[in-house]
Amino acid sequence: MHKYLRSIGFSRIRKKELDALLFDTRRNPDHHFAALDTDGNEFVELRREIAPDMGLAMRGVYTDDGHFQMDYYFPYRLGREVSTKTPIEVVRASDRESYLGLSDDVRLGVDLIFFIQDMLVILDSEQRNQKVVDFGGVVLSALSTEGKIILPIYSTAKQLERIHQRESDREALLLAARDGNHEAYEELSLDDMDMYAMISKRVETEDVLSIVNSYFMPKGIESDKYSILGEIIEQKVVVNHHTAETLYVLKIKCNNIFFDVTINEQDLLGEPVVGRRFKGDVWMQGRVKAY
Repeated sequence: MHKYLRSIGFSRIRKKELDALLFDTRRNPDHHFAALDTDGNEFVELRREIAPDMGLAMRGVYTDDGHFQMDYYFPYRLGREVSTKTPIEVVRASDRESYLGLSDDVRLGVDLIFFIQDMLVILDSEQRNQKVVDFGGVVLSALSTEGKIILPIYSTAKQLERIHQRESDREALLLAARDGNHEAYEELSLDDMDMYAMISKRVETEDVLSIVNSYFMPKGIESDKYSILGEIIEQKVVVNHHTAETLYVLKIKCNNIFFDVTINEQDLLGEPVVGRRFKGDVWMQGRVKAY
């Protein structure tokens, strides 16, 4: 069974129960989407909501006799706001009809790879054969099976203003460097050396989480899995109406990018409060079209 089923409230579901839920989704989906796949055949996605903007999705084809043949399924949580407006490079999986999106938003510091939730939007558009697509922005979200709450770093108003200015200046330098500005390259190199020296000195007497406010790092060998640390901007509690399990939906600010993280209450250590930080491993998903 899918590892991230527990993130949307199916921590104790058994295969027989999952098969029954998928069968019911096949017969009575809450949402139905269809488009032509890369081979010219009709490809279908069926969704069943188990809470607002959250649920199970099945993808597959209809056979000649009208029966739905599932290729694969996955849990999803739809994000609420545009996280990045960078055009997305689209990569098709080699073993099935699914797509990954790749964004080089300079704020993250690494290439962001995410599972595309609304794949059929691409297949049904004029951009279906393009390597890079642009629908006006990407709405990111993430599912987590393990996380903990970390206290915030205390900063005065003046320190926060200085931090925001430094982040803004660094983002401008990164954009200039990406466009080939050699002076920006040199300035970034000097800035990185100064930062390394500062961290090396402080880490002798301080915990690293009191120095690093947020991070976004690849996790393991799977390209769309990450370890993150970010500030909780909003939090709400939702309930899976099939299992009655309680879930947290946390709006996270991580490296100046905003996205939702959904995690089962029993997998989260600590109390999520606005202003505190979330630290955990996530599976990144996203919609290429902001509805």
